[in-house]
Amino acid sequence: MKSKTFVEQQYPFERHDAIIKKTISFRHVSMEEDLERLHLWMHEKHVIPFWKLNISLEQYTAHLQKFLQDDHQTLLIGELDGMPMSYWESYWVKGDIIGNYYEFDDYDQGIHLLIGPREFLGKGLIYPLLLTILHKKFQVLETERIIAEPDIRNGKMIHVFKQCGFQPVKEVGLPDKTGLLMICERKEFERRWTDWQTNKF
Repeated sequence: MKSKTFVEQQYPFERHDAIIKKTISFRHVSMEEDLERLHLWMHEKHVIPFWKLNISLEQYTAHLQKFLQDDHQTLLIGELDGMPMSYWESYWVKGDIIGNYYEFDDYDQGIHLLIGPREFLGKGLIYPLLLTILHKKFQVLETERIIAEPDIRNGKMIHVFKQCGFQPVKEVGLPDKTGLLMICERKEFERRWTDWQTNKF
């Protein structure tokens, strides 16, 4: 559970990305608005192997309700020009199972993500989205590291994280997968962020 000293990150949040010429925005997941959308995304062929939530709507409703009530994480919908197209779980390592696998700082944060609709795949859009949310998360001045633990089979996602400043640390045997623990240090992120802004990415 988060300490009261944690700085809350405010959503919705948006910024216009001059490189892709689109407005990137993140908002809180709404049970009423997003349940069926997320359930549909969890049944996409590119999502099933890594999320394993291709379950009934009733089961997914219970899952989403449980996650929305978990105060160590924030569930977000990522949008491009107002079109919902990605799902994000932004969390504090303190209070998460991954904290059992490395020596974390109280302000370390983590991220899970997926692109839902297939028409948004393979176009490089994940880079500005991920960089934008990392930029938002590093606005917590006490945060010096953001971690990810993608499935070791998910080579495309591992490549994306590396491009955005994450360094592989070690494989970790999590309850639902073998993950690759990756860490993004603030200074390395800032370099990648500048590269993106100046079209040198």
